[in-house]
Amino acid sequence: MSCEQIVEERAALRRVATLVARATPPEQMFATVAAEVGELLGNDVTGIIRLDPDGMASAVGGWSRSLHGPLFPIGTRVDPDGRNVVTLVSETGRPARIDDAAESSGAPADFARARGFGSVVGVPINVEGRLWGVMMAISLTAEPLPPDTEDRLAGFTDLVATAIANTQARVELRGAAEEQAALRRVATLVARAAPPKEVFAAVAAEAGQLLSADFAVLGRYEPNGTALYVAAWTRTGRDFPAGIQVPPGGRNVHTLVFESGCPARIDDYAAVSSGPASVVGKEWGFRATVCMPINVDGQLWGALSVASMNDKPMPSDTEDRLAGFTELVATAIANAETQAALTASRARIVAAADTARRRIERDLHDGPQQRLVSLALRVRTVQLSVPLDADELIRQLDEVTDGLAAAVDELREVARGIHPAVLAEGGLRPALKALARRSAIPVRLDIQTGERHPEPVETAAYYAVSEALTNAAKHSGATVVDVHVATRDGRLHVGIRDDGRGGAAPCRGSGLVGLTDRVEALGGQLRLHSPPGAGTTIRLTLPLTQQAPSEHTD
Repeated sequence: MSCEQIVEERAALRRVATLVARATPPEQMFATVAAEVGELLGNDVTGIIRLDPDGMASAVGGWSRSLHGPLFPIGTRVDPDGRNVVTLVSETGRPARIDDAAESSGAPADFARARGFGSVVGVPINVEGRLWGVMMAISLTAEPLPPDTEDRLAGFTDLVATAIANTQARVELRGAAEEQAALRRVATLVARAAPPKEVFAAVAAEAGQLLSADFAVLGRYEPNGTALYVAAWTRTGRDFPAGIQVPPGGRNVHTLVFESGCPARIDDYAAVSSGPASVVGKEWGFRATVCMPINVDGQLWGALSVASMNDKPMPSDTEDRLAGFTELVATAIANAETQAALTASRARIVAAADTARRRIERDLHDGPQQRLVSLALRVRTVQLSVPLDADELIRQLDEVTDGLAAAVDELREVARGIHPAVLAEGGLRPALKALARRSAIPVRLDIQTGERHPEPVETAAYYAVSEALTNAAKHSGATVVDVHVATRDGRLHVGIRDDGRGGAAPCRGSGLVGLTDRVEALGGQLRLHSPPGAGTTIRLTLPLTQQAPSEHTD
């Protein structure tokens, strides 16, 4: 090779290396390399072949000196069978050449003969120790390509391999970043205790989009193996509704996971799958699918599956990538079940306390209160028999009578504070009016609901207003308290605001702590806003439909 040729080759390699350093997209890189090789070596056609996982060979880069259209069209796929350069390089991993087209056979040879190819030299492209493809220099004449063609191609294949490795690394890094972002979005929902249905829908959508699937389905198993779809996502634009129930049986991923507790995949859905779940999948066009179990506290709870509508199997790392989502689903379910158990426990405690309050109020009314009233009547009877001139005795009996009357009034107040009879008998409106009358601070009531509500809801609202009025009288220095009560959207809304000094906090020992427990035990919310110098506002919402905790977390 002359000095001039060496200079030209180094210049060509330097131009390609610059493209590699700039992270040029693979398609542009392949086209440039093919052109540089053709111009430098003086061959008629340059081709870059990728060896695909399915065994086919794909044309990804090409160049030709011909002005009559490309002789190596990008996207062409052939089966590398028979004896030809592509097959020889694939089988040996070493450079190969065929100088006489008559000596070659197979689909690549048919492709070459149809285009008038003569001598062909191929050099392997190895990426990270594995054969990725073949770079070929091709002549359109009967003359063999120069004997140094293999060596001169090798310098370019090293650069192409570097570019491919860099591209794969960027793709993997971008994929990892996208996966972490998707998992982080779901984890955020789990961390803020979002409703399970919201988490399920997010998981289905995130997993389906991340894995470039056409469908993603999250199902919960019933004890008999029936899969209940609780969330679904599809790229097709059609609705894949949640709520479908699929009985077990046959060969399909849902049945395989239920029976084994292990991940399952079917790469040829149309030919291999069977059973009720298979019928659903075939109706929607599933061709390949992967399913991962969801285990909660060591027990199989359900499964997350993704499916595609093309003939290729799902990627080999699909199971591993789904695992992060199934773990988050399991955490969300465990958290929801724990929260449901806590809510149910708090509700039972609140109900037991209310029952005890009512019993104490009833016992006070029927016991000590009645005895005091009876004693007062007896003292009045005794007073009638006292001589009119026994002034001192009459005065003492009057003091006893007044004391008994005061004791009865105080006892009534105590009983009313424990559980007001007016609330149980008349409902929230008269009970709040009674509170307003007894308040040490003027109260402006705005009650926009007159119907009766569930007893736990009325009780919680009553005690919220009672606690707020008590705190305002003791600590706020307020001149007026506004109380607003209304129902909308299936919830009771209560707002209490004073014009006092503010600065209230639900600290230890505050009645707001117990009140918050009571409200949240009913599935409601209580919010306190009390900036210093700007008064105190308490807002609570309570669902008017009280339901028992569900057996399942949907």
